[in-house]
Amino acid sequence: MRFPLVGSCVLFGLFLLFKFVPKWLVNAVVSLYLGGIAVFVLTSAIEPYVKDYFPENIRHKEIGLPRIKIPYLFDNTDGSMRPTVPELCLATVSLGFCIWYYVRKHWFANNVLGLAFCLEGIEHLSLGSVHVGIILLVGLFFYDIFWVFFTPVMVSVAKNFDGPIKLLFPRGGTAEELAGGKRPFAMLGLGDIVIPGIFVALILRYDVQRNFRSKYFRSAFGGYVAGLIATIVVMNVFKAAQPALLYIVPGVLGATLGHAWLAREFKSVFDFSEAAEEGAEEGKEGGKEEGEGKGKEEEKTEDKKTQ
Repeated sequence: MRFPLVGSCVLFGLFLLFKFVPKWLVNAVVSLYLGGIAVFVLTSAIEPYVKDYFPENIRHKEIGLPRIKIPYLFDNTDGSMRPTVPELCLATVSLGFCIWYYVRKHWFANNVLGLAFCLEGIEHLSLGSVHVGIILLVGLFFYDIFWVFFTPVMVSVAKNFDGPIKLLFPRGGTAEELAGGKRPFAMLGLGDIVIPGIFVALILRYDVQRNFRSKYFRSAFGGYVAGLIATIVVMNVFKAAQPALLYIVPGVLGATLGHAWLAREFKSVFDFSEAAEEGAEEGKEGGKEEGEGKGKEEEKTEDKKTQ
């Protein structure tokens, strides 16, 4: 519930920075910071797809990094950071890619880094329950509407911020834009991907735990696609920036909960919690182990009687 409030403070803080601090300085500092993080994010996103191409004898070999500490950036004083050889090789490639992005600021490099951030964010963040997901999405629904329609803050920050916090799509522009030499882009903020994405991922986990007997993931993902298409259509019709979550949130929640209602499983989906499922699985495993232990004790008792 606090997320929209914290997000608002960060967004307005960036707006004030661009207003009172030179734009190039803000972009240089924040892009350098995000670029440093992007090396790790890009490496982590690529590594699962290419590690099997490395020889078996070095695939799992670990390299100990120096036990040094760089305040706020790097701390390996305990020696716990031991990357594998594939991770180090990919980190070198990622570093070169991030340097190219930082120097050229090409839209393709921006999108690669943005998608890597999205993938890692969706993979490592979990809402825990559908209740929490609904609260978060509804809160950000109003957050997006307020900052886009009622203030110039969101659009101003998106246009001024030159970093991998949005996806850029080249589009045709007006005569004035083309005459100015600047290529016009349509933009989609990473928050419009990650926030609905972690809810869709939660619904996928629900399907997985039911052995895919239900198909709610398809409904949630279909609702996201429909909401995104609606955003693009409205944006092109009215020639104005649109809060994507205004269309994506009803699409995702409407498709998921509507499907559950029609399938007469609304309560099951609405009350789904990963913590409860994990507790139930642990209970089953504990009961199984306890039963096995009792069985072994009974066998020993029978052996003694026989002897």
